Amino acid sequence: MPLGAFRVATCTRRLQHRFSISLTFSSLPQHQPHTLHKFLPWLQKKATSTISSSLSIANSSYGNSLFASKTIQTGDCILQVPYSVQITPHNLPHQINVGNIAKLAIVLLIHNNLGQDSEWHPYITCLPPQEEMHNTIFWNQSELDMIRATSVYQETIYHKYQIEKDFLAIRPVLETFCQSFGDFTCKDFMHACTLVGSRAWGSTKGLSLIPFADFLNHDGISEAIVMSDDDKQCSEVTADRDYVPGEQVFIRYGKFSNATLMLDFGFTVPYNIYDQVQIQFDIPKHDPLHGMKMGLLQQYFVPPTNDAKGLKCSVNSFTIKEVKSARGKGKGVPQSLRALARILSCTRPQELNHLVMEAGQTDGRLARRPLQDTNKEIQAHQMLSSLFFQLIEERNTTVMSLDSCHTSSLCERLPVRREMARDLLHGELRILKSASAWLENYCFSLTR
Repeated sequence: MPLGAFRVATCTRRLQHRFSISLTFSSLPQHQPHTLHKFLPWLQKKATSTISSSLSIANSSYGNSLFASKTIQTGDCILQVPYSVQITPHNLPHQINVGNIAKLAIVLLIHNNLGQDSEWHPYITCLPPQEEMHNTIFWNQSELDMIRATSVYQETIYHKYQIEKDFLAIRPVLETFCQSFGDFTCKDFMHACTLVGSRAWGSTKGLSLIPFADFLNHDGISEAIVMSDDDKQCSEVTADRDYVPGEQVFIRYGKFSNATLMLDFGFTVPYNIYDQVQIQFDIPKHDPLHGMKMGLLQQYFVPPTNDAKGLKCSVNSFTIKEVKSARGKGKGVPQSLRALARILSCTRPQELNHLVMEAGQTDGRLARRPLQDTNKEIQAHQMLSSLFFQLIEERNTTVMSLDSCHTSSLCERLPVRREMARDLLHGELRILKSASAWLENYCFSLTR
């Protein structure tokens, strides 16, 4: 029976009668390594088709992983998972008004609660328990303090708040259908949401868990990804390189920075080519032209929006990427950030009015061209240099404290999370230093 046939609204009473006891939600079970060899045959029997003839599942340092069971060549289709054996939230009651991740998490909890009576029991027992997950949402306060200087700190707090908000919203709805559905805790729900957020894939059919495919681990430089084929009604992966038998097979989850990887997936990579830094550049409250400058920001800059995680992005929030060459064009330093610096460097209303007039005579964008006063242009970019220097110092201080910390701990998770914090901070330092070097070179070029 595919998951689509499991209808919470109509089956709840029958489930209660069937078990003649209250359904009590428990934490998702720990995976059972001795059952891994049975997983693929079970899934292929359920799908009535071959999922993969070239991959096998085994445990590695990354958890459950997929390995080449025979020689794989570039371009080979290494797995195909039919839509019919993918887990979706499509048939939950329409009264459950939360996002797709939360909906799919509810489905996961329902099937987990059914235990061996669930059609998905062999899959659920292969999922990692919370104790083995390192998403920042599970970090305690002392662990979060290691990344306080970064945007991931606030994003983690917001992410946790959003899950708790969803939990409070869905609990009374589920209790309407069955009193026992209120027995699962916010901790259970948070674990399920994190499993879904780190394993589910989006397609034209919406969000779904793709058993077996979600055992593939991430490699940021891989070109292989999970693709959906609506004509074949399946999700598939094509090898982007050759593999020999016994070699672990990787795909790319996306072009994600370490900030995203640790928040959403619970790991980092030592040198991440997709790293970036989220910074905020504020107009000083004591600035005599504060009101006028704020008005120009709201009029000429992109209005506040919600990003992919639901966080509010203000007009003075910017994403910095690595500047490959100090003598290049500085593409990692956003033009909008440099424009804001030019606005902040203005000390008289006439200077701001001149920028508005210039924007009207050109492409309509405010302060996107160098200021005519060279000293002012240098001053504007030196303001950015000062900001970057401050951010670099904050991260350097944190890294030094991590490197000097030799606290013996019985908790196995701390060394892992400390290393994740190092990866994040070292990546952000690389980005900020490259931007700082470019700014220094730009200011020097104006003095020649």
